[in-house]
Amino acid sequence: MEARVAVAKVRKYATPESGDTLEMIERPSGGLSVVLADGQMSGKPAKAIANIVVRKAISLLADGVRDGAAARAASDYLYTQRSGKVVATLNILSLDLLSQSLVITRNNPAPVVLIQDGVVSLLDGPTDPVGGRRGVRPEIHQFPLAVGLTAVVFTDGLVHAGERSGHPVDPVAEAHALAATGPADPDTWADTLLRRALEAEDGRPSDDISILVAAILPREGEEVRRLAVRMPL
Repeated sequence: MEARVAVAKVRKYATPESGDTLEMIERPSGGLSVVLADGQMSGKPAKAIANIVVRKAISLLADGVRDGAAARAASDYLYTQRSGKVVATLNILSLDLLSQSLVITRNNPAPVVLIQDGVVSLLDGPTDPVGGRRGVRPEIHQFPLAVGLTAVVFTDGLVHAGERSGHPVDPVAEAHALAATGPADPDTWADTLLRRALEAEDGRPSDDISILVAAILPREGEEVRRLAVRMPL
């Protein structure tokens, strides 16, 4: 098996900074963790909030702290830094080689779409954003690593895309359509979902949009890890 991860993100129209922040780190026990946060408000203030959350979570994960504990600590840290006056959504997606599992930690009203054995389902239990109070707990799911296991994580910019025009994007329906085409190609899936959102927004997104797709696929080729980034300047 091999894991493939892809991210596609775009900032709110006419806003110099995206309030969505994403970082990836290698886990000390093996594997990868991707942390995605969406700060309250937009632009630079939102970016500052998201950075507080992501940096705290990443530093704890690097020290071997478990995902749920890292999410709770990041929430308490934001609460302490901003006195509970601002919140952020938080998702942590981990490929944990120690437990041979995909771990999804969620403090985000937006659901996570999961494809397992060809079946599309939603991880959408009630959960609160981080930072609003002490003791905020995440929703945590853990799935054994297996070929075909795919997760689609996104911020609320995708959920609300197209609402102004009366043609909202349905992330779940889009995921069903993509899953019907065959095994996941994370790059294609992330790009397709983002393109669909931008079309619904007439190319002027009303919020930051971030889409993360992770899939477990049959191994191809040699034992080489690769990371590619494209960022407009």
